Amino acid sequence: MATKMEGAELAAVKQTVRVKADAQHAFRVFTHEFDSWWPRGYHIGKSPLKRAIIEERAGGRCYSEQQDGTDCEWGTVLAWDPPRSFRFAWQIDADWTYQPDVARSSEVEVTFIPQPDGYTDVVLEHRHFDRHGTGGATMRATVNSEGGWGTLLQLYVAQLEGRAPAVAPRMTT
Repeated sequence: MATKMEGAELAAVKQTVRVKADAQHAFRVFTHEFDSWWPRGYHIGKSPLKRAIIEERAGGRCYSEQQDGTDCEWGTVLAWDPPRSFRFAWQIDADWTYQPDVARSSEVEVTFIPQPDGYTDVVLEHRHFDRHGTGGATMRATVNSEGGWGTLLQLYVAQLEGRAPAVAPRMTT
């Protein structure tokens, strides 16, 4: 799926990983255990990241607790359907600051598709970059670059499978 921005097509960023787990466990590690695999350097707060949290319900917050005791919101859960999928507003703008207006935020949907062999395909699609305005192309390039969703999904898979990650996260902004 592509979105339009000033005449240019901004395609969704789509990544798929196959994990050695049933959909329920894969969903739980991605959401409930989000903090266990999310890299400490990936946050927009002013203070170092203490804990990354996705509230497990539609309307829930995606936020981080900071070491200085403050919270830093970065998203809102738009749909919650365990263990099949969830979708959230990516409320981070191209300057890596919080965008409180969901209508000006892109969306990330994560779908968990059980396979007959006991594995689960985890499909992450980040779309609607046009909502970021002139920063949409920059945001798309960043989440699709080295250190973007592909790297983050490798960290998730490593945590889910109980092994050390094969990649070191590096954020490119």
